[in-house]
Amino acid sequence: MAFNKKINTAILFLTFLVAGCHYSFTGASVPPHLKTIAIPIFRDQSGSGEPTLRNDFTNQLIQKFIDDNSLQVTDKSNANALLECTIISLRDAPAIISGGEQVSTRRVTITVRAVYKDLVKRKTVFSKTFSNFGDYKTEGDIPSLREQAIQKAVDLITDDILLAVVSNW
Repeated sequence: MAFNKKINTAILFLTFLVAGCHYSFTGASVPPHLKTIAIPIFRDQSGSGEPTLRNDFTNQLIQKFIDDNSLQVTDKSNANALLECTIISLRDAPAIISGGEQVSTRRVTITVRAVYKDLVKRKTVFSKTFSNFGDYKTEGDIPSLREQAIQKAVDLITDDILLAVVSNW
């Protein structure tokens, strides 16, 4: 009985110990000499004709850096780092075909190239391609549903870009 009580106490202690541990990757790989970052407006080479895509991407990525607080967003003349992004493609294709060969869900896939530069050491940290998607149903308010799918892809890609910069993942 005493042995079981010791085991239960040890398990309880370990549970509290593990529950109290919090891990954060924020700033984990940002070199100490980099304090600021410039994020110019995205270039759009997708040919998609989406009029707000460049601004949506740029604003969302800037907001994520502000919220993350690992690098202060500033203009290029005051920045230690530069993140230049280009929208390479926006594809809208059938994703799910239901009975009668009807398209019930479409998928918007967006691909972005991001080039992250250390302006202090004058070197390119990375040049990577990021791609993600959002799905939408083909019934109802299709333009609105398609816009939501685009926004989901934008959100996922900007998360990936932020993570690549601040955590080197």
